[in-house]
Amino acid sequence: MKAALLVAGLMIGGILGFFTRPDAAEIRAGGVSIEIQTGGTAPASARGGITTGQWQHIGMFAVGGAVLGLLAGFALDRRR
Repeated sequence: MKAALLVAGLMIGGILGFFTRPDAAEIRAGGVSIEIQTGGTAPASARGGITTGQWQHIGMFAVGGAVLGLLAGFALDRRR
């Protein structure tokens, strides 16, 4: 039960993070990488690739979802 809720939380968190990621632009010139983020959210069919900041946002949501799923698994397991 815990593992199933952990995976479900991870997937749901990742999907929510993807759809709420900030709109960003990344410029790379040689060894320098500049990333600019605005306050808005990127559309689901965003142009170009996903930037490092957007991956961090998605990752944070995925980890948060996994933690919530695991906590729910422990709570439901204690009821038995």
